[in-house]
Amino acid sequence: MEPPLIVGVDGSDSSFLAIDWAVDEAARLGLPLRLVYASLWERYEGAALPGSLERPSEQVMAENIVGTAAERVRRRNPDVKVSAETLPEDAVSALVREGRNATALVTGSRGRGELKGLLLGSVGLGVAARAHCPVIVVRGDKAGLEGAHERILLGAGDPSAGVEATRFAFREAEARKCTLDVVRAWRRPSDETTHDPRLAEEPGGHHEQRASKLLDAVLRDAVVDHPGVRVHRTTVEGPASKVLLHRSATADLVVVGARRRHGHFCQLGRVSHTLLHHADCPVAIVPHSE
Repeated sequence: MEPPLIVGVDGSDSSFLAIDWAVDEAARLGLPLRLVYASLWERYEGAALPGSLERPSEQVMAENIVGTAAERVRRRNPDVKVSAETLPEDAVSALVREGRNATALVTGSRGRGELKGLLLGSVGLGVAARAHCPVIVVRGDKAGLEGAHERILLGAGDPSAGVEATRFAFREAEARKCTLDVVRAWRRPSDETTHDPRLAEEPGGHHEQRASKLLDAVLRDAVVDHPGVRVHRTTVEGPASKVLLHRSATADLVVVGARRRHGHFCQLGRVSHTLLHHADCPVAIVPHSE
């Protein structure tokens, strides 16, 4: 049996959206679902005294949160196997540790008690930067959340660093029986001149050809391994963050890779940050260890 899909829950509206998305994902992939609520309430309220009939208020709240979340899973899809646990530690550390034995981690875009103006909560960002497995931050509009576009978007990075992200995206497209839109953005250096003979006829042609070759290298093995996936490949001139953000409006999930530095933290660059804060659909950050 594959490791479970783990969802961080906290009773917020954003958490409910993450649960619903994760239930559908678990059903598609045939995975069990594990709900995790983590809080340091014991540190501040203290554990119940032996023989005491009164439980700390935070403990009661934690039990209600996981109980409500588990019931939500059963109502949405009774065939998905679900388990739930409360952990006495901070949410990011708990989810990162649990993620070492997970197919993926799923979080909402903003947690309970965080400011409404925040575009992304601290837990989602912290987990995306530290987890050893793919992290999906559930956000976006109604169409993207419901999978109405029938399209997965993969931001193609360097071939050597994007193997895991490419595999993840192909598996998603295969499970959903939808199109995989693979995009490689390219830019012309600002200090480039036309004195280079390669640029005489078409100034951007050299860079576009290079981007196309890199895209071929990214897709070569995955296309062979997943012959049934419909792949639409394209190269686009412009900043990758803007290109992918624009295309996220017609996608059900956008997938990007992230380099893991020294085995601890992922390097979340401008592209990842832009998508995590502004994408119109859920975002998957897939780590790659150097």
